[in-house]
Parts: sequence; structure tokens; C-alpha cells
Amino acid sequence: MIYHIFYPLAKYLSVFNITKYITFRGGCAFITSFILVMLFWKFTLKRLKNLKIIERVDMYGHIHLESLHNSKKGTPTMGGILIIFSMSISTILWARWDSYLVLAVLLVLLSLGLVGLRDDFLKIKRGQGLSRRQKLIAQSLVGVLLGIVLLLNKDFPNSWNLPFLKNFVVDLGYFYIFWSILMVIATSNAVNFTDGLDGLAIGAVIINSLIFGILSYVVGHIGFANYLFIPYIEGAGELTVFCLSLMGAGLAFLWFNSYPAEVFMGDVGALALGGALGTIALLIKQEFLLFISGGLFVLEALSVILQILSVRLRGKKIFLAAPLHHHLQLLGWKEPKIIIRLWIVSIICAIAALLTLKIR
Repeated sequence: MIYHIFYPLAKYLSVFNITKYITFRGGCAFITSFILVMLFWKFTLKRLKNLKIIERVDMYGHIHLESLHNSKKGTPTMGGILIIFSMSISTILWARWDSYLVLAVLLVLLSLGLVGLRDDFLKIKRGQGLSRRQKLIAQSLVGVLLGIVLLLNKDFPNSWNLPFLKNFVVDLGYFYIFWSILMVIATSNAVNFTDGLDGLAIGAVIINSLIFGILSYVVGHIGFANYLFIPYIEGAGELTVFCLSLMGAGLAFLWFNSYPAEVFMGDVGALALGGALGTIALLIKQEFLLFISGGLFVLEALSVILQILSVRLRGKKIFLAAPLHHHLQLLGWKEPKIIIRLWIVSIICAIAALLTLKIR
């Protein structure tokens, strides 16, 4: 909005020329979303408490884990609504409206937010949220919609670009719809699995939003893209504005969500933010870099998948509990130590992802 209102005025007053720069608008988006979360925090918390939207600690029979999390009972949840609201307003204000890439990621963010909202409400109302099948169907529908939108855009390359290889492209054709579904399901669930300790998931999301803000800017700059032998996507730089608005809202939320948390993100936040990160990776053709940068999310998701397969096929558990952070709790690690150490893992993975840009 700001760009479309003020940039045309630059021919009369040169100071408005600054609104054309993605770096300026991205920085403003970061500040705006941060301030919005801070401003609406007390109102949101009060409403959540009044509506009795509070966390029910359910560790699926793990008595030790339930005792460790007993103090979390009664903590307001669904704080992800405030993150989505703040970053959406900030993106609308500072990003260009003529960018279909921004519109696509906003569509996924809001759609998965609604799925998570429904899941959280059912958990509070009847103690059980959407079934695994219902959630997968809803996520798949979002992925199908995203894939169709991208396929219909003739300027968008429906292909894979692999790290470490120059100019290696695999055209997916209509299979791109299935790839979109997989990315939405994998990333939204991976962040949801990670969201189990105070500040753990949002901290890793913040780290990855910074990395993909940088990648979006590079992919949308033809000079940088050609120099690094990565695909140039026209208009991808506008996703930097979205990423920085996510980072700003995430940091403000972490202020209240850090140990001991005053509010939880809920599925409404975890599913939406995870799916948004996956969509950005899809839009800038850096899906495989997300698997490196989001290494913590991969580890958490793999721990769940391996645990389920092991129990079904061998009748034995690999981990004391899944996801991974609960296994570490049962090993005797204190919650703050687990959070900090897994943040360190996330930072290392993020830096490794950036390093791959020069290894081609």
C-alpha cells in the first residue's frame, strides 16, 4: 500500500523515492509487525483468558512428561492469531500489491491459520482436535490451490533447482501440484511438531525467516542470482518484506512466549507459519535449502516418523518420547537448556544453508 501511494509522488518530492527500495520497506515491515504485537498483546491476552482459551496438557500417557509440564496448565493458547494478524497487516502496508508471490504466501498463511484455528477450538471444546486424516486433507487442499495458482502463471518455473549443482533443472510439469502439496504438509507439520517447549518453535521460525528473507532478496536480484548460479525469479524480492514482517512479529511474540511462556502459539500459529516458510521456499525455488536451514524442523519431524514406524513394525520405541525435544526432557535435560541448544542447532543449519550458495 505504502509503495503504491507514495512512490508515484517521487516525481514531485524525491524523498518518496525511498519507498521503491525493498530493504527500506522490509525494515519498516519488521518494525511495524513488532509494534503491532506489542500494542495488541494485552488486549489479545485478556480476550483469550475471558474466552477460556487455555492449554490442556496432554502427553498421551507419558506421566513423567505430564508432571514436567504440569505448571503449563491454564496458560492461554492460540497466540498465533496475533502473529498472523500483525504480519498480514504489515505485509499489506509495505509490500507491493501487484506481486502474485506475496498474494500466494498470504493465501497459504491465512488458509492454514484457519485450519489450525479449527483444530485448536476443537481441542478446547471437546479435548480432541482434528483427526490426522482431516488435518492432512485440509493441508492438501491448500497445497493443491497453491500448485494450481503457480501452474496457471506462465512466468513461474515449475521446476527443481538442486543445491551444489550449477544450472541443473528438473521440470516437474503438472507433478508440481503434488510437490506443492508435499511442501505444505511437510513444513506445516514439522513446525507443529517442534512447537512443544516455550519459545522453541518461534525461535527457529525467526532464524529461518531471516535466512529466507535474504534468499528472497538475492533470488529477486538478477545480478546476485546470476553471480550465484541460482534461478532469478522476477518480483521475488517482495517476499523479503513478508519474511521480515514474520521476523518482527515472531520476535515480539517470543518476548512473551519465552520460558516460562505467558502464552502459547497453538496450531493456528504453528501450521500457518510452517506452511508460509515452505511456500516461500517453493516460490523462490530453494525448497532443498529449507531442508538444510530448517534442519531442526527436519529432526523433530523425523523423530516422530521414525518412532511411529518403529512401534508399528518392531513393536519397540527408538526414543523415550517423540518429538525429539520430549526425548531430551526424559533424559533429564532442563527445558531452558533444551531450547537454547536446539536454537544453536537451528542457527548452525541456517548458516550451512547460506554457505551452499557458494558451493556450486
